[in-house]
Amino acid sequence: MLKKLLAAIGLGAAAASGAATITNYSPYASESSNVIYNLLFCDDLAAFKVKPGASPTHWQQVLFSEPVDVAALEALAFDVNQEGRIRYLASSKLRELGKSVKPKILLGVIIEVPLTGGLDTLAAFSEGGIRYVNQSGKLVVIEGVANFLPMVKRLFAASEPVVSRIGPWDKPRLAPPKQGNVRLTFLVSDGLYFGEGPMPVMEREAMAGPVIQGATELLQAVVATGTK
Repeated sequence: MLKKLLAAIGLGAAAASGAATITNYSPYASESSNVIYNLLFCDDLAAFKVKPGASPTHWQQVLFSEPVDVAALEALAFDVNQEGRIRYLASSKLRELGKSVKPKILLGVIIEVPLTGGLDTLAAFSEGGIRYVNQSGKLVVIEGVANFLPMVKRLFAASEPVVSRIGPWDKPRLAPPKQGNVRLTFLVSDGLYFGEGPMPVMEREAMAGPVIQGATELLQAVVATGTK
């Protein structure tokens, strides 16, 4: 029964695979907004390389070291003080190398809602960082703001039951959802998980509903901050 329900709302489980296929989409008129949008999903490691003329951060040194320092990668992947997206990149590289990683560690939650004026995308990461790309393509970035952390934690708490019941997607990342749908994407230590379905159905669903509610609470706070 559970598998049938999950399949009906797009929360089907799939077996984990090796390296993710790099996929870029352009849902926004602004190319810079499209770059930010695609970076949210952390499926193109090369996009995180140090820019010409800049000094590499510690995490960039670890992710792009030659030869690969597996011990340093493992330390980066499981450093709870590190950004969720960086931990996800490190976990992905470990999996590409054939190394085992602890499964079901939730590192990022991304919600996509197509609106009349374009795609609204909200992303929250395990350390509390937030990215919001408005349907117009305008961007709000929130880092290290203490009053947002409880909302991010509530969103993650609502997402954990979903992650515990499904598995990673083993195909290329899909194009943004169609009008009327909502997509919930989870960046997890063992891969990208997602669920998608009509908004009214997802809002009523026992697992997806609380995630949407938590995302709505966070989005309202982000929009209020972005308009000040």
